[in-house]
Amino acid sequence: MTARILDGKALAKTIRDEIKTEVEQFIAESGVQPGLTVVLVGDNPASQVYVRNKVKACQEAGMNSERIDLPKETTQDELLSIVDRLNNDPAVHGILVQLPVPDQIEERAVIHAVTPEKDVDGFHPVNVGRLWIGEDALISCTPLGVIEILKRGGIEIKGANAVIVGRSNIVGKPMANLLIREHATVTVCHSRTRDLPGECRRADILIAATGQSQMVRGDWIKPGATVIDVGISFIEKDGKFVQVGDVHKEEAMEAAGALSPSPGGPGPMTIAMLLSNTLKAARRLVR
Repeated sequence: MTARILDGKALAKTIRDEIKTEVEQFIAESGVQPGLTVVLVGDNPASQVYVRNKVKACQEAGMNSERIDLPKETTQDELLSIVDRLNNDPAVHGILVQLPVPDQIEERAVIHAVTPEKDVDGFHPVNVGRLWIGEDALISCTPLGVIEILKRGGIEIKGANAVIVGRSNIVGKPMANLLIREHATVTVCHSRTRDLPGECRRADILIAATGQSQMVRGDWIKPGATVIDVGISFIEKDGKFVQVGDVHKEEAMEAAGALSPSPGGPGPMTIAMLLSNTLKAARRLVR
């Protein structure tokens, strides 16, 4: 058996093209250009790349994109003051403060400061609560992208046994709720799970989101299962550092029925869902 690849990069391009068309229609109808502001504190190299990609994606979709770069010495009060200004700016429909922030700033305070209506990351407790009780919400981008991969890949979610490895607030927990909403039976595993390989073997849909390189091996996978690799790690190979996921790709290809790998799977979908959330926020805010 060789797994069918669920190509997140190709799907993300399709969705971004769809959003571009929707943005054009929205502007024509409302006279308002959706706007996203990204705030970056410090000079973390990975964050610089992420922010650059997000800003570029917004511009390509026809959205207004503003980037605010702050020095790493920025205080929490200074950052929260900027967030407050953006909350009250009618031209800004989405606010994203790139995480992580420097040590002198409390991450939770930043998440709470962004108004839920502009929280395109889907991290604010109000949006998390709305998701859990089934109300319309801005939803965390990576798990939202995974659902799109499954649906557009023709994977049956309803009635499936879905196992998530990882319980973070950004991926694991919202992923569980989204799968429950799609009528899957969900198990969330973590570092204290007894017999983790055995739990994974029960999965019709297996989602790995731990950040531990190639932890999920081929013999952890139920033959024919769908595997989604959310993890991002780097390992040394032939004198170079290469990106890998939480799943051993070569072994998974021999066991799974379908595989969305890392890199090339959920990663590109995260930015596509950010654009979707920004457009959704603009539609709500512009009456």
